[in-house]
Amino acid sequence: MLTYMNEGGIIMWIIAALSVIAAAIAIERLIFFSRASVNPEKLETAFGEALSRRDMERAWQVVKENDSSMNRLFKTALSHWEVSGEDMKLLTEQQVRREIYRWEKYLYILEMIGKIAPLLGLLGTVLGMVEMFQSLHMGGQISASAVTGGIWKALFTTVAGLTVAIPTIFVYGLLNSRIDSEEETLRRGADYLMREQIESRKNARTQR
Repeated sequence: MLTYMNEGGIIMWIIAALSVIAAAIAIERLIFFSRASVNPEKLETAFGEALSRRDMERAWQVVKENDSSMNRLFKTALSHWEVSGEDMKLLTEQQVRREIYRWEKYLYILEMIGKIAPLLGLLGTVLGMVEMFQSLHMGGQISASAVTGGIWKALFTTVAGLTVAIPTIFVYGLLNSRIDSEEETLRRGADYLMREQIESRKNARTQR
């Protein structure tokens, strides 16, 4: 492996560094996604039951059980439960945007690596070809083995660039798809909170 790296030159080491960065970001994001996720139906059921009993202490316990994005959304709404319906809508929309920003963190770096890695590989190949033909020209002797051997070495960087880019773009697409799913879940959660707020106020007026 080290031989291939040395044959590819500085471009190979740059591509290797990008691959390490991409892997680190992918692992960090997967860990974050796992921690920031929760079963929305279970949370909504427990929260709704607490509100139906007008047990605000239990409602607070429910939203504080986890630090997921959905829990953070519910916690924000519960902190401002007495505001008007319009204000609640604006509040939850703002919190959804904040949570999605947290989910999208660092993903632009994955996108950049996915686009840059193959270009760096191509650049390394072109530079290798230029160096090969320059050495052949200076030597004055051209043989099939020298040409094919030079091309073989020059193509190392292209292979490396594609090897890094393909899984990076694949992972980037999967993570983006998961973010889209989470955004939809959070928006449904925001709608649920608004309905619960309206229902809670109706029940409060009825019991009076």
